[in-house]
Formats: sequence, C-alpha cells, structure tokens
Amino acid sequence: MPSEQTLAGKRILVFVGDIYEDLELWYPHLRLKEAGAESVLAGPTAGETYAGKHTYPAKADMAIADVDSSTFDGVICPGGFMPDKLRRDDKVKSIIREIHERGQLVAAICHGGWLLASAGICRGTRQTGSPGIKDDMVHAGVTWEDAEAVVDGNIVTSRRPDDLPAFCKAIIDVLEKQA
Repeated sequence: MPSEQTLAGKRILVFVGDIYEDLELWYPHLRLKEAGAESVLAGPTAGETYAGKHTYPAKADMAIADVDSSTFDGVICPGGFMPDKLRRDDKVKSIIREIHERGQLVAAICHGGWLLASAGICRGTRQTGSPGIKDDMVHAGVTWEDAEAVVDGNIVTSRRPDDLPAFCKAIIDVLEKQA
C-alpha cells in the first residue's frame, strides 16, 4: 500500500558533512521523500560525498554557501561529530535563524542541537538531545526534557537513533501544520 503524499510541495534542507550520524541523516531524509517532500542534502561542497560515523556515504546535492533559506520549508540537523564543525560556519547559523524566524520547521537530533545553540535560537525553548550536550543546551537557555521527541512550536528535537520513529513523526506533524 503506497504512503500518503502529505508533504508534496514541501522542500526540506538536511545538513551533511564528515562524520555525520548515519541513521540520523538517512532515516529522516528517506522518510520525508516517502511522504512526498523534496529532501535536499547540503554540505560544505556540492557534489562531494561525505562518510558517516559508520562509513555510509551521502553526497551533497548543494553547497551550504549556495543555500537560499527562503526556498526551504524547514531544516534538519543530524548528529554525529558533524555538528561540531558545521556550527562554526556563519552561513549554517544564518540558515537556521532565517528558517526559525519564519516559523518553519527546525529539527535536530542528538548532537545536532549544537547547531541550534550556535544559531542562537534556544533561549526559552523546551528541547532534548544527546545527554552529552545537555549542559551546553541548558547554558544556551533550553529547558531540558528527557524524551523521545520534544516539540516546541516549530522546533523538534530528539535524543538518539532509537528515537527516530518519534522524531520523524513529530517532524511530519509540524510540516503538515505549516501553511
């Protein structure tokens, strides 16, 4: 039985870079496609193939530097070691801020929350993530919750790969409610 295409017409940006968490990128990327969305991988260099923590390859559809945030309905920040490097890129931070300021989906799982903290969009929000970044997130102004998925307005966060079903369900719920 084919899946409903409830996200047809939606375009979602997914960050990719060296040592991303394989499942945290691929599960949402493919789940969004299954729901009818266009999921675009953006990395430091267009066309470059990046290896995940478990060596699964992902090829960037476009360069982060070329991203026009106004052409996307949301952004997903996978975890792994990748966020620690990408959080230093001013363009990454501005993309996240611009999408957030429009009230569109901003989602992060595991260490992906670091990107939200570096973008300065955490103060006064409820979030979760890897226990390893809890202190950083609390210092960024987050009220921390230990849950599979936390939704605070347009922000969706999750802890780890085991939580991906709840994370993706929350992402799709937020996207379906967006005008």
